[in-house]
Amino acid sequence: MKAVVPSTLKPAGSGAIAPEVLRWCCIFLFSALVCLEVRGQAKVSAALEVMPPSNQQSVSPLRDLIAEAERNNPEIAAAAHGWQAGTHVAQQVSALPDTQWMLQQFAVGSPRPFAGFSNSDFAYIGIGVAQEFPYPGKRELRAQVAHHEADSLHAQADVLRTQIVEKLKTTYYELAYFQQSLTVLQSNDQLLGEIEQIAESRYRSGLGSQQEVLKAQLQHTKILQEITARRGSVERLEAMLKQLLGRAQDSTDIIAEHLAARSLARRPDELRLLAQEQNPGIRASNSMLRKTETQAALAHREFRPDFNVQYMYQHTGSAFRDYYMATVGITLPNRRRKNAELAEATERQTQAARQVETEIQRVQAETRSQYAQAETSASQLKIYEEGLLPQSEAVFQSALAAYQSNRQDFQSLFSSWLDRLDLELQYQRELLEHESALARLEALTGVTIQ
Repeated sequence: MKAVVPSTLKPAGSGAIAPEVLRWCCIFLFSALVCLEVRGQAKVSAALEVMPPSNQQSVSPLRDLIAEAERNNPEIAAAAHGWQAGTHVAQQVSALPDTQWMLQQFAVGSPRPFAGFSNSDFAYIGIGVAQEFPYPGKRELRAQVAHHEADSLHAQADVLRTQIVEKLKTTYYELAYFQQSLTVLQSNDQLLGEIEQIAESRYRSGLGSQQEVLKAQLQHTKILQEITARRGSVERLEAMLKQLLGRAQDSTDIIAEHLAARSLARRPDELRLLAQEQNPGIRASNSMLRKTETQAALAHREFRPDFNVQYMYQHTGSAFRDYYMATVGITLPNRRRKNAELAEATERQTQAARQVETEIQRVQAETRSQYAQAETSASQLKIYEEGLLPQSEAVFQSALAAYQSNRQDFQSLFSSWLDRLDLELQYQRELLEHESALARLEALTGVTIQ
């Protein structure tokens, strides 16, 4: 930056004074610029600090939110009602067809009721009942199909509940990550403020340059920009959590617990076995397979005939005897149509069996993948905790002390501060990946990892 010095500052015959005047003018202009920058940064900081800190509110434990979602989530409630509705189907399909009652009037020589009773034995008034009886075993098989369908609806409702709880957990962990990353940014911004003060003091004393001060101020503005963006992410995640919990969007904010790494004590083969036994998706597929097997058995039984039984009482005139009539009918199935129904049921049974195999393979692969992700993240977290984080802190403190004693340049100090900030944020991100992988394992295997 060049300072423009008026020509009146250079008296005639005083050439030796001009450089001194120019130097003091430059110092004055640079100091004014630094003051303006500091005031601008203070205004930006004040604007952001108007937002209330989240740690002033009570923390919402994850287990309480899970219980709340299971009670209030409308999707879970809708699926539960669908399953309850399915439990009433078996009683319907296993019942006998509706009984038919009949009333007859037969007259001779006149359309009037009761006419002809005295002159013809054909005139009568009759009452009867008719009932259809499916071939033995059909009603029981239909009830079994309905029971398996209800079991499938129950398993599907459990799948939906598991998916919502998993989404709740991962969203909660992501919210905790952003809230903790805000704390990291704010604490590192305070360190940057100290560095800026030291750089400004060195600049005023002639030991540093204005570029050092401006670079610190630029990084401060970048941090404020990142804080603003992450607060927006916090708002978005809170909105998602409130939707999953069935809360109103204008309800109180949700503050997550401090995110900490949990240990995974189970072996991978044990987790895969638990997944095959307890995964709700596999249970739903098995329920559908049992349903199609029963439908195939019912299709075989549908080749058997059904029966119809009728009984009629006919009252005639007093001079004639009454009539009593019993009828048994047989419904012969259309074999061409029944063969097509049997072929369809067989194909659907094969399809369901293949879907069970597909679901088992998917769950096994996903369990192995998430276990590997959790183990990798656990190793990475150990490297951060035992190596990278303490090492970056030591490098930064050493660079800060050397810079204060004029034994190291500003760029080295600034680089060590950036490394410290980046590693702390990377650690928080790795912690999120670890806990999210464990949440997916819990959904796959049905176990709770402490």
